[in-house]
Amino acid sequence: MVPTIISVQVGKVKTHILDDGSEWTTAYFKHPVDKPLFLGETALDGDEQKHKKFHGGEHRSLLAYCAEHYTKWHNELSKELPYGAFGENLVISGLDEDTVCIGDIYTIGDEVRVQVAQPRVPCNQIDWCWGIPSLNRQVMKTMRTGWYMRTLQTGLVGAGMKMELIERTEPQWTIRAAH
Repeated sequence: MVPTIISVQVGKVKTHILDDGSEWTTAYFKHPVDKPLFLGETALDGDEQKHKKFHGGEHRSLLAYCAEHYTKWHNELSKELPYGAFGENLVISGLDEDTVCIGDIYTIGDEVRVQVAQPRVPCNQIDWCWGIPSLNRQVMKTMRTGWYMRTLQTGLVGAGMKMELIERTEPQWTIRAAH
């Protein structure tokens, strides 16, 4: 199976009022876009991060997530989650935590080059977002975490674009193994 970007999501930092009246400021909520976006050195156009210590920047310009995980979550949670539910920018079919390795370099389309930088360690915002108190723990237990990528060559990224692995130097360091 040729890895393919199924959906691209971005989000803005917004303040939400919770049921108890407290405020929650986050850019966790990502929404699909219907056209290719420019991937810069630190982020996709239109995407923001609230906690830049943990998200975004030159070593985490993209958060990727396996498309096939969504069917598993639906079956386990009896709830359909939309693409972007895990705060990811890219939903990719054909890649997962067992097939992606730290240091892998991929092309996206004709011009973009990205490198897998690190596994994603999800935070409790997943629980808050979906009102499922144990979801963060389930993500870690199943190792369906996603992974961060850094931008090596900027350009447009959009749904339907193929990804091609062009370099793998550390085959023993899958995302699962790195966790």
